[in-house]
Amino acid sequence: MQQANLFTLHSATLKISYSASSIDGKPLLSYQKGATTLNFRGSQIRHKPTEIGTLVSVTIKSIPDLRTTVFSLLLPLVNVPDNDPSVQVNVKAIETVNKTSIVGPKLVKGQVQTYKVFSLKGTAQSVFF
Repeated sequence: MQQANLFTLHSATLKISYSASSIDGKPLLSYQKGATTLNFRGSQIRHKPTEIGTLVSVTIKSIPDLRTTVFSLLLPLVNVPDNDPSVQVNVKAIETVNKTSIVGPKLVKGQVQTYKVFSLKGTAQSVFF
């Protein structure tokens, strides 16, 4: 068995493709929501292993002195059998809006971060580059 490194995911409003590596060794993430399509590569993609899975994050919108929007995938560890090309997965995604001001978040009244959670389904594969 190999660990999955390519995830193709969707919901009613989102289409996400994430590859932990590529031909040049850099991760790739494609984000599609409605008419918006964003592609990320290499250091634009942040990943952090945690005890509940790997958190993969990208900044999808930034308005200086107002807010930054971060999209994150919480990817589980997925083992792909050698005789199976892909495994079905269910994944959570989180869209976080971080409010800020000209001097940073300390002048924002009330809650600084808000969250929208998405349930995604799709496939995980182990691909060799």
